[in-house]
Amino acid sequence: MKFGIIPVTPFEQNCSLLMCEKTGALAIVDPGGDIDRIVGAIEKIGATPERIFLTHGHVDHAGGTAELARRLRLPVEGPQREDRFLIDQLPNHGRSYGFGSLEAFVPERWLEDGDRVRFGEVELAVIHCPGHTPGHVVYFSAADRLAIVGDVLFAGSIGRTDFPRGDHAALIHSITQKLWPLGDDVTFIPGHGPLSTFGEERASNPFVCNRALEQEP
Repeated sequence: MKFGIIPVTPFEQNCSLLMCEKTGALAIVDPGGDIDRIVGAIEKIGATPERIFLTHGHVDHAGGTAELARRLRLPVEGPQREDRFLIDQLPNHGRSYGFGSLEAFVPERWLEDGDRVRFGEVELAVIHCPGHTPGHVVYFSAADRLAIVGDVLFAGSIGRTDFPRGDHAALIHSITQKLWPLGDDVTFIPGHGPLSTFGEERASNPFVCNRALEQEP
């Protein structure tokens, strides 16, 4: 599997393009906005888009989903259904955050922990990782040692939990009990900022490194 990253929206959200090398099939993860840029990148690659995957329902990750799905006639999968309240609020959030007119939608498939998603010959495991939002999911390729983690974890930081239905304890549990066991060698694409590895974050991330967690009461 090959991947590319397109920063979109004023929040510089990492929209990921995942391509199956054997078939040329493409999945788009978190098309938050700037749809013309995303479509242009897909056309330049020459891949065949098959699916849209969402990590969670925040406007910078999901805001452009309805438009892109309609333009390319693609099914949408994810996030977990506890994020439905966020997707339902996309029209209001679009106006509030200066994204313009956005559409709510219902994914063709809500995802649960342990599900699998596919495009071409690529299969990704779905890991429910609540905390940043209640329905946040992570996509993991064991074969490629790659995870697309949305806003759960960043290089040197973790997701915010001060949004509606955020939960700091749940977020820490998601990172340490669901992501760390995947292996220190796993590279991850965060929702914002540069790539990192789970091993690097376990060693140095001030919020979830081993040393910081040992100091918690």
